[in-house]
Amino acid sequence: MTLTPLPPKHPSVPLAQWYPAPWETYLTLRDDPQYQQAKLAFNQGWLWIDMGAEGINHASFSDLFTSLLFLWAMQHPDQAFSSLGRCLIERPGLQACAPDLVLYLGNDYPRWQAGDPRRIDLSVGRPPDLVGEISDTTLASDLDQQKHLYEAMGIPEYWVIDVRGERVFAFQLDAAGQYEACEQSRALAGLAIAVLSDTIAQLKTGTNTRAAAWFAQAIT
Repeated sequence: MTLTPLPPKHPSVPLAQWYPAPWETYLTLRDDPQYQQAKLAFNQGWLWIDMGAEGINHASFSDLFTSLLFLWAMQHPDQAFSSLGRCLIERPGLQACAPDLVLYLGNDYPRWQAGDPRRIDLSVGRPPDLVGEISDTTLASDLDQQKHLYEAMGIPEYWVIDVRGERVFAFQLDAAGQYEACEQSRALAGLAIAVLSDTIAQLKTGTNTRAAAWFAQAIT
């Protein structure tokens, strides 16, 4: 992969590439009010900055898949699920990300208390059980650098929702701590990944709320 040199500390145009940078540069951008709406990611010396606002397709798919997590939880009331999508997750000095989907299983999910930073700190807590990215214009990165980032963070399951290809790629950590493709979710035990792709197909003829209703019927 050929990489462009690190951009200025305060770029004035939208960026969506990985650049070599130290953790301190990430912290500077994270705490700069100019970047409060930006999506940042960091992985051991590589920084991602995306200043672009969500498009209609990204917003539609993001709301749909968040709804699917809640619908699954409604069908499994005996299990505890907590959705924290787009929350900033950090392993200080090493990694940072803000996935579109973030799911914790069980009751030991992060809880904010007064005085705490408004982010998840993996130096004091565990990683989520599932993260996902809505890939409208970022598919190449989400299947490459972003996948390696979540792999390095030890996140057990990762979904890439391909907006344009109308499909879902799913990966799970193997015994060696590397992602391998999977056809069934572990986090949502018993859910076939193909059902997620079939749910996306419903958008060809209807709204995202109708697609969510179709999913609810499919998992009943």
